[in-house]
Amino acid sequence: MDNDFEYDYIIIGSGFGGAVSALRLSEKGYKVLVVEQGKWFNDNELPKTNWEFRKWLWFPKLRFFGIQNIAFYKHATILNGIGVGGGSLVYANTLPKPKTPFFNHGSWAKLADWETVLAPFYEKAWKMLGATENTYLGESDKQFQKLAKEIGKENCFETTKVSVYFGEKDKTVADPYFNGEGPDRTGCVLCGACMTGCRNNAKNTLDKNYLYLAQKKGAKIISKHKVFDVQPINSKDGATGYVVKFKKTAALFGKTQSVKAKGVVFSGGVLGTIPLLLKLKKSSLPNLSPRLGEMVRTNNEALIMNVSLDKDKDMSDGIAIGSIIELDENSHIEPVRYGNGSGFWRVTAFPMVSEKNWFKRMFKLIILPLTDPIKWIKVLFVKDFAKSTSIILFMQHLDSTLKFKKGLFGMKSKMDKGMPPSAFIPEAHEIAKKYSKQINGKSVVLSLETVLGTPSTAHILGGAVMGEDAEHGVIDKNNKVFAYENIFVCDGSFISANPGVNPALSITAITERAMSLIPEKNNKTL
Repeated sequence: MDNDFEYDYIIIGSGFGGAVSALRLSEKGYKVLVVEQGKWFNDNELPKTNWEFRKWLWFPKLRFFGIQNIAFYKHATILNGIGVGGGSLVYANTLPKPKTPFFNHGSWAKLADWETVLAPFYEKAWKMLGATENTYLGESDKQFQKLAKEIGKENCFETTKVSVYFGEKDKTVADPYFNGEGPDRTGCVLCGACMTGCRNNAKNTLDKNYLYLAQKKGAKIISKHKVFDVQPINSKDGATGYVVKFKKTAALFGKTQSVKAKGVVFSGGVLGTIPLLLKLKKSSLPNLSPRLGEMVRTNNEALIMNVSLDKDKDMSDGIAIGSIIELDENSHIEPVRYGNGSGFWRVTAFPMVSEKNWFKRMFKLIILPLTDPIKWIKVLFVKDFAKSTSIILFMQHLDSTLKFKKGLFGMKSKMDKGMPPSAFIPEAHEIAKKYSKQINGKSVVLSLETVLGTPSTAHILGGAVMGEDAEHGVIDKNNKVFAYENIFVCDGSFISANPGVNPALSITAITERAMSLIPEKNNKTL
């Protein structure tokens, strides 16, 4: 029967979960196919700035096959990465391990002693992603250090652990990570352009570690193709395998490809995996858990841009996120930067207004620029927005959840539990006001936050969470989907509590554990 299958596993998506799965399954002797809807970029093909829309933005209907997707929902504006390497192409390199509360909350809390069980896999993830402490403080980091002292948190300021090869600036060397099995690497030039795609070969994106090594082990990667159907073969539970169908991304009448596989790993991220599974629940996989699409979290974030009018300050100097301040047990802030010239976000920005009532907020929006018109005009027309702007990323461990459901025109969000995500987190706005005053500037946010009160997040999580059974989750503690054989979810969809920190490391570590539990091919057939 093995001869009937083209692949042992098909992996849908190539982000942190998909890349780990591709390598570990290939190492165990399985024949693996990775299907990625985004493009495969060489370093020199990545955008120089975020004004290069076709390379930066993901909008396939307009033939924009870039690395940055921006999705708009009722309860959140979501930023996520797309392409071979997934979120690693656009994330800010940071690899923090969540604090203890993450492991003891949410639908997965009682399934294992997670902090203990996952400890060795966090270590493995750090090693694979080339984690190292940032040793360079750029202007925004120095300003954050000063801010920490001003607010009495001087001892709570520290540098970040990041996925960057620093080496000798702009010098290319043989693989420094995998005993010569990986690609050559080049020392970071501290240009701040990590989130528009590292063109300098210094960022440890997944195509330079997990995916690179997976290919050497025989894994095949197909880019610019999108999976639209997964059907069990001759059984209701998929025990005899699946037919997976995909076609070119954004093709209305393109040729459909069908391949047979014994198992499937869903790794398309929340905005890829959840809509596909919701679609399949209404067709070929009807026994998926009724909890599918529930317990979605935004990491309780705020993104606030602080524009300095001091021409001698270069906020783009350094890596994307080089430092962090722990405000309290639930909250922390990080200074985020883009590279020189990447000023696209200025066209989306409105003044930050701290008022939940819409009518009062609109009144303040009109009045606020009049209170300091000269300064606001200078902010509006600042020469290089990225060079002048330090973005505060505020994250909290506090919990609330959304629900994603299929709507007439795609996926839509609804409230699940707790308070709705808010664009007006008092602690975030208060710290932004102090910071903007310190750097002689003003605070602005994405216009939808000011106008509609819709918060923004770069870390959408959940929707296919762990549970003790199908009534409490979509997958079990080993990432296997309930009711179906050999289907796994390995991406941000499985995050089952609010980590309160950047989630890439946790996605990597939890997937490492899930893959470690799958036996070698020659020991046991699927």
